[in-house]
Amino acid sequence: MVGKKSGKALRDEGLERTDNNMDLSSWPQVPAINQKNYYTDYLKRDDQYLAFRLQNEEARTKMAKSAKDKDRALAMAKAETTEVEGDADGDAAMEDADETPVEAAGSKVIVIHVGSQNLRIGLSSDALPKTLPMVIARKSTTNESEDRPEPNPKRMKREDGTEEEPENKFGPEWSAEFNRMSSELKVRMRQNKRRMLPNSKDMVVNYNRRQTPEIISEHNDPSRVEWTELSSPPPEYIIGQDALRIPDNSNPRYKLYWPIQNGWCNESDYKSKRMLFLDISLILEDAIKTQLGLTSKKDWPQYSCVFVIPDLYDKSYITQILEMLMREFAFARVCFIQESLAATFGAGFTSACVVDIGAQKTSICCVEEGMCVENSRINLKMGGQDVTQTFVKMMLHDHFPYSDINLWRRYDFLLAEELKKNLCTMTEANVSPQVFDFHLRVSGEDTQKHTFRAFDEVHLAPMGLFEPTIFDNDDKLNGRRRLIERSVDIYDGQPNDPISGAQSEIMTALAPALPTNGTANGEAQAAPVEPQATPARPQPSNPLDRVQEQDATPHSSVAGSPAPEVAATPQAGGNSTPAAAPTPAAPPARPAVEYRDDILPVFALDNAILTSIAHAARSDEKKMRDFIGGIMIVGGGSLTSGLNLFLEERLQLPPSRVRERNHDRDLDPQVVVWKGASIFGKLSGTNDSWIGQLEYDRLGHRLMAYKCMWAY
Repeated sequence: MVGKKSGKALRDEGLERTDNNMDLSSWPQVPAINQKNYYTDYLKRDDQYLAFRLQNEEARTKMAKSAKDKDRALAMAKAETTEVEGDADGDAAMEDADETPVEAAGSKVIVIHVGSQNLRIGLSSDALPKTLPMVIARKSTTNESEDRPEPNPKRMKREDGTEEEPENKFGPEWSAEFNRMSSELKVRMRQNKRRMLPNSKDMVVNYNRRQTPEIISEHNDPSRVEWTELSSPPPEYIIGQDALRIPDNSNPRYKLYWPIQNGWCNESDYKSKRMLFLDISLILEDAIKTQLGLTSKKDWPQYSCVFVIPDLYDKSYITQILEMLMREFAFARVCFIQESLAATFGAGFTSACVVDIGAQKTSICCVEEGMCVENSRINLKMGGQDVTQTFVKMMLHDHFPYSDINLWRRYDFLLAEELKKNLCTMTEANVSPQVFDFHLRVSGEDTQKHTFRAFDEVHLAPMGLFEPTIFDNDDKLNGRRRLIERSVDIYDGQPNDPISGAQSEIMTALAPALPTNGTANGEAQAAPVEPQATPARPQPSNPLDRVQEQDATPHSSVAGSPAPEVAATPQAGGNSTPAAAPTPAAPPARPAVEYRDDILPVFALDNAILTSIAHAARSDEKKMRDFIGGIMIVGGGSLTSGLNLFLEERLQLPPSRVRERNHDRDLDPQVVVWKGASIFGKLSGTNDSWIGQLEYDRLGHRLMAYKCMWAY
């Protein structure tokens, strides 16, 4: 057996081991993770997000700049104290430097509020916005009235093609509903000891039948309309008020397009999504150039933009608008604010129940401590234009002298809007047979002066907000989801548009009744009626008790009568119980109606307000009282005379609760939302909602999840 060689022998033979501390391999060796206790902070700190890193860098840059400016000011002040006499030129230069004008806060921020009928735009430093119609007229072979065979409102005809009598022009169902509302108004006025002539309706009809128009030559009309004159060659499109003043018989013809309809993108009148957003872009671009004076697009990258969006929005719409503002308009920064939150900013309230009655959309939302309560958001597809159309129908029903009125024609549309604004009222004391007149002005024709009488039509038309079955809701869902698909989650493919408990409850109440055949579905539908087993109590006399007792009402059952009838039959005295009951034991069918586009959300306004408050308060009595006592009505639809007082009586609120909120700053309710957005745009130091160009290039619309003040 050979023995072990010594180290000297190995060294002599050149076999001695020498350790140079080198690894066996150049590949990095990762130690095994201790499975019992391991931790990672990946994407768990704000400084790991690009959006927050850029904010911190900007804050540090501002801090360093302000420190340098402060040091420079101190140095200059010290030099002035040590220097007894200075050069005259130097003093003049210092004075010029001191007199350098300072930019007003918000002078580089553009605030945009897009509505179904009007666009409001202005700089954040402006006191009031510029308002122009949200419409574009494009060259066409026919105008909008020639393109539609039926007039607006639709008339029924006999089998032989002749027109029906005025009393039957809109069908027996609508006439019966109108007569019912008229009878209830008479009963209510008698109860309130208001004097009424027994044959008022006959007086109106007989007077209107005998009227013939008075012809006034154009040169004798002091208020004649200045119609839009087409240049040569005629432009491809015309925007805003000029578009509404294009003669209907112009050569070439122009057709009006309204890109926003009922608070949604107008998918029924457009053939492609690209054309739809192109028109929105053209309208905004023209408004910025003509209304704000920013004619050169090279200056736009110096400006920021605050864009007002609905409380319940479509994410696809927001994504397209963000792309437009960042890419086409190249604004330096963009941020979004919700309508109801902007309304509270404009009115100066921290908490309120905001009711925004627009032209074609009514939104309700409770705002608490500067945040919209998510489950209280409601979006109803009715507004001032429905009141206009219903007012015209009621007048035609009572033999309106101008029986050929057609709201598809531009001059008739403007005339109807003017009549509604001047005549409609919610004050019962003003309901009596009265004589009015209007002037019909058509391009190229002499002015016609019509005289007519009106009675209860001026009150019952805006009353449709509380009884919406009188509205024509047939065409409001036409084209829905035809061009713009619903936004879905990239992981599970489920719709991810914002939802609300109050809106889902209203949609559930409006859903068609399902057959109850003893199945699980039938049992689920009957579930909301179970609280009726509690001891019966008298009808509550204040809105707080009404909200608390909604769970015990049979109206909340989806299996009851069809929803439009339920939603539009509140009691005349204002003691109606909301048709939708905010109960946590909601039927299992509720998620099925959250994403349905075949149900039109049209609901009685007072019931919708109580439903929103019930979801915002969540059975907290103090919050209920605060929201019920803090209802704020904004929007153009709130200008109807007496609406605030009528809503107080309808909801049985203490006197002046609604009125004090609305008249607190003597602001025009139409611009309160824009005013709040302009205030929001001035909060540059505390506003972290801005989206810059660099971060948008990196992350795109995914930034909205980090930038919005609400759960996007």
